[in-house]
Amino acid sequence: MRIYPAIDLMDGKAVRLYKGRKDKVKVYGDPVEIAKGFAEYVDKIHIVDLDGAFIGKPQNLDVVKQIIEETGLKVQVGGGFRSYESIAKAYEIGIENVVIGTKAFDLEFLEKITEDFEGITVSLDAKGGRIAVKGWLEESSISVGEAYEMLRKYVKRFIYTAIERDGTLMGIESIERFWKDEEFIYAGGVSRADDVLKLREIGFSGVIVGKALYESKISLKELLEVLVC
Repeated sequence: MRIYPAIDLMDGKAVRLYKGRKDKVKVYGDPVEIAKGFAEYVDKIHIVDLDGAFIGKPQNLDVVKQIIEETGLKVQVGGGFRSYESIAKAYEIGIENVVIGTKAFDLEFLEKITEDFEGITVSLDAKGGRIAVKGWLEESSISVGEAYEMLRKYVKRFIYTAIERDGTLMGIESIERFWKDEEFIYAGGVSRADDVLKLREIGFSGVIVGKALYESKISLKELLEVLVC
């Protein structure tokens, strides 16, 4: 299992939201400096362009590019990638995985980008068992399981995000494995090492950890040590 430390970007700063609400924001500082700290322990991080998610077009790719250039980290990035051009730009600056959410359900678009780009990742953003879209502002009628079955023809890499736990430190969502051999990464509510071990037992191949690191509930070093035990 891989640990992906998270950096959420808003107005060029590293922040965390509570349950994805932009009126519940806490600023943590310079994302480049934070990424340098993560680079001491891992070779890849997870970044979300929150401005991009709400607007529908990436807004912080200059910051992401700076992180890549100054740290050498590999990155996976989501937030507002709803056009071919924005995805192409992301790969041009060295992003390893573009993460798409809302636009993944445009199957013609998804087929096109997965043909042209490697590493496309779909985020299954779940609320009450249903998929949330448009920056988590709207809840669709599609269940998570239905979404997975619809999309697995095109992609082999998913992020499962428990929206109602994101940024809460509440612990992980109770979930049974519904996927097959795809790479599946969990995000939402991770607050301690036991959460990570449970996710590994369920069958997740990776976990995104954000607020727990920023609030010093657990250290990246400790998480990595637990996983090798």
